[in-house]
Amino acid sequence: MLKNTQQLLDIMARLRQPEDGCAWDIKQDFNSLIPYVIEEAYEVVDAIERNDMDDLCAELGDLLLQVVFHAQIAAERGHFTFEQVSEAICNKLVRRHPHVFADAVYNSDAERHQAWEQAKADERQEKHKNPKQISVLDGMAASLPALLECEKIQDRAANFGFDWTAVEPVFDKVQEELDEVKEAWASGDQAHIEEEIGDLLLVTVNLARHLNINPELALKHSTKKFSKRFQYIEQKVAATGRDLRECQLAELDIYWDEAKLALKKQA
Repeated sequence: MLKNTQQLLDIMARLRQPEDGCAWDIKQDFNSLIPYVIEEAYEVVDAIERNDMDDLCAELGDLLLQVVFHAQIAAERGHFTFEQVSEAICNKLVRRHPHVFADAVYNSDAERHQAWEQAKADERQEKHKNPKQISVLDGMAASLPALLECEKIQDRAANFGFDWTAVEPVFDKVQEELDEVKEAWASGDQAHIEEEIGDLLLVTVNLARHLNINPELALKHSTKKFSKRFQYIEQKVAATGRDLRECQLAELDIYWDEAKLALKKQA
């Protein structure tokens, strides 16, 4: 094992020593660490998007710490060790890349992707207690963000032929769902409105898939764009010595249009 990796494992074990370790580290368990795993993963993404390699190096270290932390807790409880975690992912990578580590040949990315998904399906069936009842949608993490979960479920279904073969019908379906949202809104039935909004979001994710767009990242980028434009409006209003609530929407819309032009020039 690499020297620094072993040092990290030793430090984590020392921090968890009941007699003279760190009180905070000692009291942590799998559940208490969940927010930190998620936070560190998002901070890695943020560093990548900012193209800050120094920060990315540091954030990857923080994310690795979470892996080591969980492995240490698991080892203390007799479940598994960090070495077993490493071994498991090594075996999985070799198993899922027979075109690299064996003699399989794929003639296209589509064939490679299909083989990858089939390998994952075989793994799910192997560890399922009752293979006869397994669904192709089984094994999805329940805590995934809604957009990501939706995309992954649709991908799974598409791998088994349940998908549109062209993008044009998806555009039509988006319009159909939007019309149904309007009908639900007119009915005043809040539960029905929620249902139709959900259907609209689902088919929008499907449209993103067919256009080879990651819906999670697309929404994240649009939210950042909205934030920058809104902050531009705040600055313009502040320059007049007023508060946003003192402005009419028509005036804010003018600033919004200005922000679109100004930020586009900066891009």
